[in-house]
Amino acid sequence: MSKLTDLAASDVAHLVHGYTNLEQHRRTGPKVITRGKGVFIYDEQGREYLEAAAGMWCASFGFDEPELVEAAIRQLRELPYYHTLTSQSVSPAIKLAQMLSEIVPIDDAHIYLALSGSEANDFLIKFLWYYHNAIGKPKKKKVIARVNGYHGATVVASSLTGIAKNHAAFDLPLPGFLHTHDPHYSRSKRDGESESQFVDRILGDLEAMIEREGPDTIMAFMAEPVAAGGGVVIPPAGYFEKLQALLAKYEILFLADEIVTGFGRTGNMFGCETFGIRPAAITMGKGLTGAYQPVAAIALRGDIFDVIAKESDRIGSFAHGTTYSGFPVGAAVAVRALELMRERRMIEHVRKVAPRFQQRLKQLERYPQILETRGVGLIGAFQLRDGGISSVQFKAMAEEEGVIVRAVPVGASLGLSPPLVITEAEIDSLFSRIERVLARASTR
Repeated sequence: MSKLTDLAASDVAHLVHGYTNLEQHRRTGPKVITRGKGVFIYDEQGREYLEAAAGMWCASFGFDEPELVEAAIRQLRELPYYHTLTSQSVSPAIKLAQMLSEIVPIDDAHIYLALSGSEANDFLIKFLWYYHNAIGKPKKKKVIARVNGYHGATVVASSLTGIAKNHAAFDLPLPGFLHTHDPHYSRSKRDGESESQFVDRILGDLEAMIEREGPDTIMAFMAEPVAAGGGVVIPPAGYFEKLQALLAKYEILFLADEIVTGFGRTGNMFGCETFGIRPAAITMGKGLTGAYQPVAAIALRGDIFDVIAKESDRIGSFAHGTTYSGFPVGAAVAVRALELMRERRMIEHVRKVAPRFQQRLKQLERYPQILETRGVGLIGAFQLRDGGISSVQFKAMAEEEGVIVRAVPVGASLGLSPPLVITEAEIDSLFSRIERVLARASTR
């Protein structure tokens, strides 16, 4: 092992890292990132990396957008902090809520502002428990999510998550959180089963679960339009249409987790628009500020909010709140990010460069190490064949070639979600680097 730098040694001595083998980290230390420019980041040795995962799927404007920096500075000078509890408010939070209400595919949307996607998903379930108590359905509290879906790191959000490693040794999931099929056709199909037959089978199993548990106990179903952490799974044709009809039959709310897919990632403002989803609520984060501030949001359908408001009047308060909900600096950056998306026609840019991204992604299938590729817009994944190089090994080799890819926890896949500002030339550079890794891996 090479000697750790002073900074890396201090990290090992003091900082706890998530999604990390902590004992191994003590031996190897971190990769310390010190600055960024455009779609590139740089470590403390000055090495450059094309950041093809946008950090954690979130740095949509790249790493040096001056407009978002200035938005934070202006707000820090004017009002660095105030809260939105007890009927207090701040102008950036008001403006952000209005802007989100106008663009989400939800009728009469009301917005709650949070700090992280995990927090948003956790709070949404809490709000809907409150709602079902208010409408006289106290038994209707269970939530169904999907195997291999990822919804966050709080106790509730981890319970929604359908990945075994996220439950191990944490005493999760909590009771009342159920998981149904991952709609990954190629991974889960039966011999000779068509996509349509696959959809009918897995939704038939979902209906059997609902009947077995009791429809009067099932409150909601949560899904990502594209299951990012589950390997960038694009559901088969007809899946969401038939799913929504099934949920409506049993009066089960559809909750859309747009934390990764929101704000342009799929080629529309929201993944719900890409896949024809009409949810009762949406959770958002990541791209909402382009990762320049920690801000997330919940959009609730108007009729649901009305019930919650009336119940708060009966009780005397909606007794929920956090110190930084709607904090002005984060809200101001989110407002400017949404303005920039419109001013710079970023959705149109994604639609322009996405065909090149998807074409180069698909071409990876000519390499013997690649089992399949999946993608839409500027999000994708390539899956490695069993018995060859592992996803963790591939990620390390990719960094040697100067590109950061995301080793997702499911199915030996590498995820890609570059900053939305990426150019076609940078897309070509990204895939050329990946192809160099594949060429090296073939000689191992």
